[in-house]
Amino acid sequence: MLTAKAIMNTHVISVPADEDIYEAIRIMVLNNITGLPVLHEDGSLAGIVTEKNALRLLCHPEETPGAVSDYMTTDVTSFNPNDSLSDIAACFMTHCFRRVPIVEEGKLVGIVSTKDIIRHIADIKNEDELLNADSLLEIMY
Repeated sequence: MLTAKAIMNTHVISVPADEDIYEAIRIMVLNNITGLPVLHEDGSLAGIVTEKNALRLLCHPEETPGAVSDYMTTDVTSFNPNDSLSDIAACFMTHCFRRVPIVEEGKLVGIVSTKDIIRHIADIKNEDELLNADSLLEIMY
């Protein structure tokens, strides 16, 4: 069984809950990412802030911009490093989000995105093609 640990990104860019929402948006833009885990001071997961959350700035211009905690989603689906990729993929197919935090002992240890899983599927396909090409060469010679 392939697990989240095998493909998760462990270099996760995150923000504290009291970070300014405009700074979080700047971080997303500069790093070409669509969401950021939001952490409590102890490193535990407080929520996630995404591009969709930030759209409130346009949809509700009467609101005074503030901290990430005012915009983030707090009901976050997360997984453990030993959870299967098929379970994570099923979660993506059922819900409208593109990334899930990977949490161990209450602390953020990684993140898996739909892009990570798609990249893994492509890698498997390429490996299969290489194995088939090697087998064909063995048969021919």
